[in-house]
Amino acid sequence: MSDEFQPISSPRVRRLRAGLLAALVAGTAMGGVADGALVARARADDTGVIRPDTQIQTLPNFVNLVKQVKPAVVSITASLRADAMDDEGGMDGQPQSPFPFPFPFQMMPQQQQRRTVEARGSGFIISADGYVVTNNHVVKGATKVTVTLDDGTTLPAKIVGRDPKTDLALLKVTSQGKLRFIELGDSDKIEPGEWVVAVGNPYGLGGTVTAGIVSARGRDIGDGPYDSFIQVDAPINRGNSGGPLFTQDGKVVGVNTAILSPSGGSIGIGFAIPSDVVKNVVYQLEKTGHVTRGYLGVVAQQVTPAMAKALGLKAGAQGAPPSGALVASVSNGSPAEKGGIKAGDVITALNGQKIDTPHDLAVKVASVAPGTKATLSFVRNSAEQTASVTIANLSGAASPDGSIGDKNEGGPRLGVSLSPLTPDLRQQLGLDGTVRGVVVSDVQAGSAAEQAGIHAGDVIQAVGNKPVENPGATVTAVRAALKANQSVLLRILRNGQNIFVAVTPGSNDEGDNGGNSDDDQ
Repeated sequence: MSDEFQPISSPRVRRLRAGLLAALVAGTAMGGVADGALVARARADDTGVIRPDTQIQTLPNFVNLVKQVKPAVVSITASLRADAMDDEGGMDGQPQSPFPFPFPFQMMPQQQQRRTVEARGSGFIISADGYVVTNNHVVKGATKVTVTLDDGTTLPAKIVGRDPKTDLALLKVTSQGKLRFIELGDSDKIEPGEWVVAVGNPYGLGGTVTAGIVSARGRDIGDGPYDSFIQVDAPINRGNSGGPLFTQDGKVVGVNTAILSPSGGSIGIGFAIPSDVVKNVVYQLEKTGHVTRGYLGVVAQQVTPAMAKALGLKAGAQGAPPSGALVASVSNGSPAEKGGIKAGDVITALNGQKIDTPHDLAVKVASVAPGTKATLSFVRNSAEQTASVTIANLSGAASPDGSIGDKNEGGPRLGVSLSPLTPDLRQQLGLDGTVRGVVVSDVQAGSAAEQAGIHAGDVIQAVGNKPVENPGATVTAVRAALKANQSVLLRILRNGQNIFVAVTPGSNDEGDNGGNSDDDQ
């Protein structure tokens, strides 16, 4: 037998073990002396250097926790049309994307027969009468869904509702008796460094448990307009989609939905939808089968240090750069306009909750129920002010991509995101102050705009023969053109040349996020 491989019970391995054990014991003893000396120096050091006062703790034991929560964690099997799987990105169940990661780790295709594919994910029961939470991408396009309980019982499931923008879905199963379920916790209370446990159905293996810590909160990975994920290092893989993320008290604080990985497997960077978001979405899906979101009616941009200085904004605590959402434009007739918000205002808080970025504003506004009065804190001319606004319904508002109504409603759309022509964008695009129009900031893959040849960076100067100078005016002109014709004629400035492009809008019946930028609240 070679020196490289030895049976674990060989004499040589036993001798190596004894030597290693002795070395470890000696190292521990010496390390204890060194640590004691270091602590003594730290106490005498008064230079202002941070010296954490920590206590050595044993690793937590999750045995009892897992035994109690596993009966509420389920495996989900979705029967999909093979062509639907192709639309999702092929037989590996991985949605196509121009970027290798991050991506949902949703499904494990099991077989193909008569153009039907079985894909598997995870979920968990949230009520005794059989409501089950999972990811939208686990059941999207499914012709049949079944839920397998921890004891092996298989039950047919009905899709109560789906919300593509947060990637959540609510199912309903019927059982002869009451089902054991788990509660949603408060994700706002978790902190980086806290232990969490993920339970799910990775690679179709059934109930699998992994543990790790919370790495960060509020992650925006560009997956949707309302991204605010919990990042964890617990090993999770494809098939874990829709599974619960537990804290040590047995409460669900997240729904596992995506991973960051160049290979498709876990590298210790996973993302979960916070339970606070889940509560709101699930409540609405149960009541109405769909989700309504708040609408403010502003296009906002990030506050850069140069902008902060020009606007006279105060620095944050300990010299941190000023935060907030700089209002670039306000939609006509919107709640923001009615509340007196103007371009150039910097929104710093909504109902007392701090606003750090435009994305932060979008997430917070969307979570407010339409018809609710809200208080905006903002800075104008270096003075702090407040305004009262009544949040409207996003589904009744015009979107910046030329669609009418919310994406969940379907209907004609162009598939672009628009931004006002700010001084920064003028500089980036090499445009002088005489140029008027709106900038195409993003084009949705497969959209009518992409098929017509619209590119990010194009400046739309007119819709038909009507000049446009802001996203709101562009949406209005597009809507009017759609009523009169089957195609929309756009006059575009590209690389210093004026060209005309005719776009024939399609219909989006899946409620994708594409085209709805974070800057439209």
